Amino acid sequence: MGVPNASKKSLHSRLLNLFLTILVAYLLVLALVRTFESRLIFFPNYPDRLDGDWQPRALPVQDVWLTASDGVKLHAWWIPHEKAKFTFLAFHGNASNIANRAPIYEFLRSTPANVFALEYRGYGHSEGKPSEAGVYRDAEGAYEYLVNTKNIDPKVIVSFGQSLGTTVATHVAARRQVAGVVLEAPFPSAARVARKVFWFLPGVSFLIHGQFDTQAWLRGIHAPLLIVHCDQDPVIPFQFGQEVYDAALPPKTFLQINGYCHEESSLIAPTRYRAALLEFLSHL
Repeated sequence: MGVPNASKKSLHSRLLNLFLTILVAYLLVLALVRTFESRLIFFPNYPDRLDGDWQPRALPVQDVWLTASDGVKLHAWWIPHEKAKFTFLAFHGNASNIANRAPIYEFLRSTPANVFALEYRGYGHSEGKPSEAGVYRDAEGAYEYLVNTKNIDPKVIVSFGQSLGTTVATHVAARRQVAGVVLEAPFPSAARVARKVFWFLPGVSFLIHGQFDTQAWLRGIHAPLLIVHCDQDPVIPFQFGQEVYDAALPPKTFLQINGYCHEESSLIAPTRYRAALLEFLSHL
């Protein structure tokens, strides 16, 4: 016996309602992702905005205040070395602040080099709220401070970035003269990360307004590049570092750190990392 017409219409109606409900729910989720995009990208208050040692004994830290092109007041650390051959312009990763990364700056300074560690807007003691355009302005302001106020020769500036800071570092290097670029745990773009993290939301990458397109900036960089990535990175997949390396122009070097780490390569493999970094710097 066939299904009565009334039953068929009822079934079709229920299926249509189910489909529309799922569609509306999906669109609402995408709208929420877009609405809270900045909160999904930036974590200035995790675990605590001012957590950490702001006067590390191992570093001759000098507090610096500078102003971005749009008037936002920014905080940074100037960490000099009397025998410095280079100056690292350091852009940290997403969560926390520069105070929690003092051991990393100590590692960079030991090469020997000066370190200028910038605190993005909305992070640490810096004013404002973070955004993609905003952190780019912050980075350019930090570069201009080094060149115009500290009188650092662009030919000895190394743009150094970790995680989120790798895109900031490539942005600076694509628009300003630098001696070299060091990227630790880089990613191709925010859209690429979104597809990986939100794999269950088809189309979500199209809604990521803040693209953080590292691959795009790399096309404008002709300075030597060193990429460092842990093969068991729990935050940015090792594969992403390889993709960034493949997209970069030569000369370029890839250092694989064996172990479980994200921004801690210099802490879990200091000897190997230092050797690779010194070799890289010797050719700049």
